[in-house]
This record gives sequence, structure tokens and C-alpha cells, in this order.
Amino acid sequence: MRAHRRNKCWLGVVCIGLILASGCANQTEQLSNNGNFFESARSDFSNWPVRIIGDSKETFSRRDNIAALLLAGGASIAMHNSDADDKLAGNFERHRVFQGFTDESLDVIGNPGTHFAVTGLWYALSAQSQDEFNKERAWTMMTALSVTGLTTVGLKAIRDNDCPNGKSWAWPSGHTASSFTVASVLDEFYGPKVGIPAYALASLVGYRMMDTGDHWASDVVFGAALGWVVGHTIAGKHKQLEIAGFKVLPYMGNADGPVMGVSLVKRF
Repeated sequence: MRAHRRNKCWLGVVCIGLILASGCANQTEQLSNNGNFFESARSDFSNWPVRIIGDSKETFSRRDNIAALLLAGGASIAMHNSDADDKLAGNFERHRVFQGFTDESLDVIGNPGTHFAVTGLWYALSAQSQDEFNKERAWTMMTALSVTGLTTVGLKAIRDNDCPNGKSWAWPSGHTASSFTVASVLDEFYGPKVGIPAYALASLVGYRMMDTGDHWASDVVFGAALGWVVGHTIAGKHKQLEIAGFKVLPYMGNADGPVMGVSLVKRF
């Protein structure tokens, strides 16, 4: 009986292995038939550092962006040097709102790692299906998240202050900055119908970071401003011109003579 059970067990393992191998083979064949995916990814990743540097210069050289960040930074400094941060942290500690599943869910939703993973999936699916429009938008989101992430880590290392719960590297809030970057890019690409809910969710993430004592209010204020500035600047720079959902592309024809104009293209 034991030998029979062992044989059934091994048979099950072999069947599962064959199923997985078959699935992997089909997936490998599908990817191999779509060399555009690997070629596109290799090209984009090789140019990624140059694009990050260029988009960073574009973001932090604009006077309006500098003014917004200086205002947010000044407000953040004032809140932290006064007793505003301490009072708000004490109030959040006495009146916790997010606990259990809700708290953990918002932590995952606002995590920069989650944002990179979802954006990477968006890029991979778009590249594999040769959807250049969505691939470029996913890559723009990836670039914006990278600029925000690098800036946040650099500022955290320079400031190196403690959170209300004793954790290090408080200012600015990485969760908040990354969440507002995502919301700003989506708002720039898809308008307020998508942007407003995205901003609402990003605001909940920021509230959660204060509610749990993971960040001071001043950390969240500057993180939100940073994400907003980076997201809108980079998405606005790379957004393709659209009219009523149609992409506006240059057109050149040669029917009865040279003709130049614009064409409206939409993917159905």
C-alpha cells in the first residue's frame, strides 16, 4: 500500500512537471516568436540612464518646479522645527484609523516596489504585443518612478532623521512620493477621470504613513510635492499629442505632388 501511494505521488509529481514544462515551452515559443520584446527591452534599458539624467535635468531645472519644491520644503522645515509635527504625531497615535488588513493593504499599495512591479508588467505586456503607445507610457512611468526613487533615497541619506516610531530615514516619505508620482503620471496621461481616484488613493497612502507613525506630517507634505512635480513634468514631456483619443502624427504624401500635414490614429 505504501509503495502504491509512493508511486501515485511520484506519478503526480511527474504529471505536474510535464504540465509546467509544457506551459514553459509554450511561453518560450511565444516569446521567441516575438523578438520585438527582447529587442525593445534591450534598447530601452541601454538608454535608461541617459533618459533618467535628461528627465531629471528637465524636472529640477524648471523655475516653477523649483519654486514648488522650495515652498514644500519650507513648510516641511517649519512643521518639523515647531511643535506641529509632534502634535500631529501624538494625535495620530491616540486616534488610529488604519489597522489590520486595511493598514497592510495600503502599505503594499503605496510601496515603491509594488509600483515598479506593476509598471514592469505593463511594459512587458505592451512590448510583447507590439503596442508601442502603451509601451512608451509604461516606460515613462518607469522613468518617473526612478527619478522619484533616486531623489528620495538621496534626500533621506542627507537628512537622516528618525520617524515617530523610531525608524530611520524619515524625510521625505518614499511611499507618499512614489504614490503621488503614479497619480500624477496617470492624471497627465488619462485626465481627471483616472487622476482624481489615483490622487485620492495616494492621499490615503500618505495619511496611512502618518497614522502608523512611520512618518511625520512634514515627511508626507514634501513627499507629495516631490511626486507631483516629477510625475507631471516627465509625463508631460513624453506625452504624445492627442485629439479626442486619437494620436496626432505627422503625415507626408505624394499623390499629385508633395503633401504634408497631420494624421489622426487610434488603436481599436
